[in-house]
Amino acid sequence: MKKYFYSLLFLFVLTSLSAQRFSASLANYEAYKAFKGKPLSDKFSNIESVKVIYDLRKQKMYYFNSSLILLHFDFATNYLGYTPDLEFFNLRNYSNTEKDRDFLLGNLNHIKGTDKWIFELAASDHMPIPLIEKFFNLVKNSTFIGQKLKFYLNNPEIMDWHQQQKFKIPCVKSDYIFGEIKYQEVVRGNNVGILKKYKIKDLETIKPDPDEIIILDGTPDILPNVRGIIVNELQTPLSHLVLLGKNRKIPIMAYTEIEKDNNIKKLLSKKVELKIQVDTFFIKETTKKIQVKTVGKKKKLTIDNSITELVNLSQIPKKGVNYIGSKAQNMAYLIAISKEIPFKTPEDAHAIPFYFYTKHIQKESISPLITELLAFPKKDSTVWINKQLKKIRDAIKKEPIDPELISKLNLAFKDAKFKNFRFRSSTNAEDLDDFNGAGLYDSKTGILGDSIKTFEKAIKQVWASVWNEASYNERELFGIDQQNIAMGVLVHRSFPDELANGVIITKNLFRFNFPGITVNIQKGENSVVKPEKGEICEQFVAYHFNDGKDDKDFDIDYTSNSNLNNNEPLLSRKEMSNIFNVSRKIEEKMYRYWRKNQFHPVDIEFKMVGEKRELYIKQVRPFND
Repeated sequence: MKKYFYSLLFLFVLTSLSAQRFSASLANYEAYKAFKGKPLSDKFSNIESVKVIYDLRKQKMYYFNSSLILLHFDFATNYLGYTPDLEFFNLRNYSNTEKDRDFLLGNLNHIKGTDKWIFELAASDHMPIPLIEKFFNLVKNSTFIGQKLKFYLNNPEIMDWHQQQKFKIPCVKSDYIFGEIKYQEVVRGNNVGILKKYKIKDLETIKPDPDEIIILDGTPDILPNVRGIIVNELQTPLSHLVLLGKNRKIPIMAYTEIEKDNNIKKLLSKKVELKIQVDTFFIKETTKKIQVKTVGKKKKLTIDNSITELVNLSQIPKKGVNYIGSKAQNMAYLIAISKEIPFKTPEDAHAIPFYFYTKHIQKESISPLITELLAFPKKDSTVWINKQLKKIRDAIKKEPIDPELISKLNLAFKDAKFKNFRFRSSTNAEDLDDFNGAGLYDSKTGILGDSIKTFEKAIKQVWASVWNEASYNERELFGIDQQNIAMGVLVHRSFPDELANGVIITKNLFRFNFPGITVNIQKGENSVVKPEKGEICEQFVAYHFNDGKDDKDFDIDYTSNSNLNNNEPLLSRKEMSNIFNVSRKIEEKMYRYWRKNQFHPVDIEFKMVGEKRELYIKQVRPFND
């Protein structure tokens, strides 16, 4: 009877809290649970959040139902009688002083499945230290959380204060959260398929069926043609797996405890429906029909082999996409833009046109192998196709290159300040609006006058990557005519001593219809797009909160800090501001060059180089979201 009474009491309390819109305190997790909602930003996949306001005038605390009331402004307006508009509200209540402030605004976050509680301000809130500490202690003392509460350092200003040991409250960085992440949305969506499990090594000889949703014991170099993918390791948000998955429009997730999940094990070899959302996933047996994806009409590629000279990219080539490829053409645009905007591009940039690749593969030791591959009727024979692709690559690398091409390169670079040059793919099947091609082709370094790392060797390795398993299979999947693939080569000085490298997407990827750019950056040459196991890059969203143009209005919201840099920022505030302004201007200029009617996000690769920490932009392409 007593147990029944307590159950009724618990149900009554929970129902009462759900009906409530706000409370002055949170006595237990049930009270928190009744008010919890999703954070406004999707930067983490396993956070639940309750918004909190402290009214400075009335000295009252309000925890409010964050699934019903989405914004602090909405609560202040609808429940506290606040009358000024949103702009006025933001200017007063995110300022760097207590004077004229009406409210303190914060978020009480919980890492699901743990006993970790985090108090967070908006990254655009410039609340001074005494107010932060006052607010933190008010939250600690009015909730059941007590000593478990930590303050999250999410922008450069408060991280700097923490480094100077100015805080008297317990503070944490992103590693406190990342250590607890078990699930990560990689590409949102849902699909129906047969659930199968493979080892990464299996994919060298086995080709999963296109009606399967597959579980893998790592991150694949080649993305199989399947209905969905579950990997057991967390991903860098702008990795090649993410970009290719978005291009494919298939759901992908990371789940570090997949091996321990008995419910998923029971579903193996059954038809299931997989739904991937930012904060959770659902997988269950289903009778729904598997929709067969058909490849449309073959996409024809353009090849202009009439250009037989090296192309100097200091001038914009006319219709260069047709004879040097998109990557090299876009580099010419970047060089032109850099004359107006403060960034640098890789020096001595030239392009080797399609002509030399086409001439090379017409040799008797290469051409019949390609013909045999493309005529092969059994497209699902992974072992045979992979062997044939290797034969083609080996033949391309074995045949001597046209000595005239090497002479032209030696002449072009004879007065260059640099000896090391990077040779990068620039095919007619990458960096397109509807075909990203991220990570499909290879880049190699050649050293002027070197007997081992020769220009010839580097060029042939890049040419051979046209016939990588990943690039061939991705083109097949998208219905690209393999007969007309051609490889141009973008050549410029290499960067053996870069301080940091990164990727910028000119869009806030974690908050819908909110301004900003998303930046991933890593120390030195360590890859952002193909990180080593266990590496975490620095990631932040940058935006001008009040549409200002000066550093005062410039805000940074960290998702993570580099674990290769002791979780300290890799960039100064000034460098971040410069990256923000440069990337926005590049986006605007590129869409004029591409003659697009409206702006869409662009994908930019950059480096920080030398003692002066100069910003180099090395690539730009459309971002296919």
